Amino acid sequence: MTVPTGRRERKKAVTRQKIADAALRLFLERGYDAVGIRDVAAEADVAVTTLFSHFASKEALVFEQDEDFEQRLTRAVTDREPHEPLIPALRREIQALVRHCTADSAAPIWRMIDASPALREYEESMRLRHAESLARAIAADPGLSPTPTACRAIARFVIDAYSLARAAADPKATVDEIFRMIEAGWEVTCPSANSTATAGP
Repeated sequence: MTVPTGRRERKKAVTRQKIADAALRLFLERGYDAVGIRDVAAEADVAVTTLFSHFASKEALVFEQDEDFEQRLTRAVTDREPHEPLIPALRREIQALVRHCTADSAAPIWRMIDASPALREYEESMRLRHAESLARAIAADPGLSPTPTACRAIARFVIDAYSLARAAADPKATVDEIFRMIEAGWEVTCPSANSTATAGP
């Protein structure tokens, strides 16, 4: 998670985490549909208005690392080494995210998500938003020159790799398999950027 700077920001981060922890605890104990926003606010000892200042909806409480994951994906593009190819950088970040989301502690959360139509719908909209953010980061990279369609297609494939791997029997092998296809498509779409990125200084 991004570490906030400044006393005010740290305090907000602590409150946000307290709310998210309380929500998850109640959801797993009672079931997602049986818990209301007021229940979560009471458990976290905050006002309902405070809860909504941190989370826009009940569904968002389950995906409290949404923004952090989105930033990690875009930083995989913007913060990679000058001569590092794009696709391996994205593969490394997706592998890290998949490891996080397939840990044993995450299994009850994903069972809850899979059992809830509202949470599945929210996750789908979140993935689409992440793909759009990633596409913009790829398009803005001065060392790359793909078309807007290529940027969005590659971004969608990357996000889908995460989703498919999370549910696979062998997540790491699944990421590797999908990224071999992504890399092959990228080399056809943007060969000059690929050769430039892999060249030595």
